[in-house]
Amino acid sequence: MDGGPGGPQSGPMETTETFESLVRAEFTPKSIYLNTASNGLLPARTVAALHEAALLRAEGRPATPLYEDVEASRAAYARLAGVPDTRVAAGASVAAHTGVIAASLPAGAEVLTAEGDFTSVLNAFHVRGDLKVRTVPLERIAESVRPGTALVAVSAAQSADGRVADLAALREAARTHGARTYVDFSQAAGWLPMDAGAYDFTASVSFKWLLGPHGAAFLTVPEDFGGLTPVLAGWVAGERPWDSCYGPVMELARSARRFDLTHALFTYAGLRRSLALVEELGVAAIHAHDVALADRFREGLAALGHEPVPATGSAIVSVPGLGVRQPGLSEAGIEVSDRAGNLRAAFHLYNTAADVDRLLEALSG
Repeated sequence: MDGGPGGPQSGPMETTETFESLVRAEFTPKSIYLNTASNGLLPARTVAALHEAALLRAEGRPATPLYEDVEASRAAYARLAGVPDTRVAAGASVAAHTGVIAASLPAGAEVLTAEGDFTSVLNAFHVRGDLKVRTVPLERIAESVRPGTALVAVSAAQSADGRVADLAALREAARTHGARTYVDFSQAAGWLPMDAGAYDFTASVSFKWLLGPHGAAFLTVPEDFGGLTPVLAGWVAGERPWDSCYGPVMELARSARRFDLTHALFTYAGLRRSLALVEELGVAAIHAHDVALADRFREGLAALGHEPVPATGSAIVSVPGLGVRQPGLSEAGIEVSDRAGNLRAAFHLYNTAADVDRLLEALSG
């Protein structure tokens, strides 16, 4: 895989008709839903799995299938990320993963970040109090890596406006200066091809473009763990979890599972099915579909005299000054976000050209 839109991508559907029919079978939105950057819709198969997981617990049946769902989700995410599943930790939030990375840095280390990036990828470095956190515009982040930069932390796609980082340039700059890299794919995993192996650390939540429930987030680490200490490790981080329930963990997992947090089992029961759908459709097909709709919206905005934040190749479109329209659009059955006064529309596999045109029609009024 490649870190940008031009590289090989996993499992594309053979025909547009097959893509559309599979999507129709899984999603029945009651609104024009253009807010995946906040939360993705749950596929029908995921809803069914969540119901079955709840029944399993309600009826007192063995929970073994739920733990199997965790491992199946880890393996599916690893395939999407392009790394072995031994490099994937299953946690609860990007903020917690960032905290583990922040805890590994020596006092005085310089962390380079992008202005206005999402809090979960930034805050743990600030609260340390003894790190040098340097912030620059996203467009300048690669050129701002310098000798002495210990870590560069950035989102692959910006939550606020969809701008996509030049990850290839960032990777090369980090290599040149010996800096480590940490990329948050929360607003990209599921529509933008990933190559997690190209970076030291990556993370992503599961409830946006990956179409899962809340409560799960993944962390990828190098084979040698990149100097991280599993400061949040509990019994599930043991090489033999069921033998690690009492007292200190005597042997941490030999894989990235040593960074696991206690699993939200119902979440993984659903997420396993959501990730299977993403794999069936293929990131290549999803990317083409999502970006085509975003481009259609950008063209329509230009015709209406509106100029969105420049974010070429992104599935997220942010329009300055139109955030105040969000409540009225919601009342009209069109779900978008208001972010810092900007109207943010996020296009995903269950959206259509008709959805774009309906939003443009509403904005024109």
